[in-house]
Amino acid sequence: GGAGIQADLKTFSALGTYGLSVITALTAQNTRAVTAIHDVPPAFVRAQLDAVFDDIEFAAVKIGMLSRPEIIDAVADRLHRHGARNVVLDPVMVAKSGDRLLRADAVAALKERLLPLATVITPNLPEAAVLLDLEQARDEAGMIDAAARLRELGPQAVLLKGGHLDKGAESIDVLADGAAPLTLAAPRIATENTHGTGCTLSSAMAALLARGLSLRNAAREAKAYVSAAIRVAHRLNVGHGHGPVHHFHALWREEEGR
Repeated sequence: GGAGIQADLKTFSALGTYGLSVITALTAQNTRAVTAIHDVPPAFVRAQLDAVFDDIEFAAVKIGMLSRPEIIDAVADRLHRHGARNVVLDPVMVAKSGDRLLRADAVAALKERLLPLATVITPNLPEAAVLLDLEQARDEAGMIDAAARLRELGPQAVLLKGGHLDKGAESIDVLADGAAPLTLAAPRIATENTHGTGCTLSSAMAALLARGLSLRNAAREAKAYVSAAIRVAHRLNVGHGHGPVHHFHALWREEEGR
């Protein structure tokens, strides 16, 4: 329950928005590993998207794990057909445990079909390296360059996550939106409870854009929300691997966290 669609819905609720879900894949996973992936048939993905878009007013769309080209095509087709706006794409490729979630043949489809539809993409450094077919950025200057290169692939903006940098007292992210690069810094927190951080950040971006924040203000507030969720994640006691962040840290009293 710490990553994927469950993390998305928790984040939406914590940030004052109402979330709806379209399931593209089921995973058997815990805080230690992903043990199986079951893809939803593309036709059923289209049916879910049509059911939501035909009935409910929406202000933003968050896209997570899409493991097959056929599913990417289905999502891209429906986003275009229904005029989706504030599209936040988290190009999920590898789980926190190291398990590969995105098939190699899906990378090209993701770049061709979905990146041009995205308002903002939120890759981490390994995912950015795969998308660019380049070595992983190793410092802030490299991140700024990588974010600019990613933006050339079609999204309006790129929020590049720097949690994989090996050094520094701060964890930095970089936003490239066509203006001067925006660097977002927060103290690096020594913890194993980082399951679902990427899902949570991208969902926070979607929720805040839906509420009318500008891209830069949404990035700032999303970073602050995730940092706080990591900082108090020790209040939870979930699993024996990479535990989840505390999505409801601002709503639960400390003695209730379990």
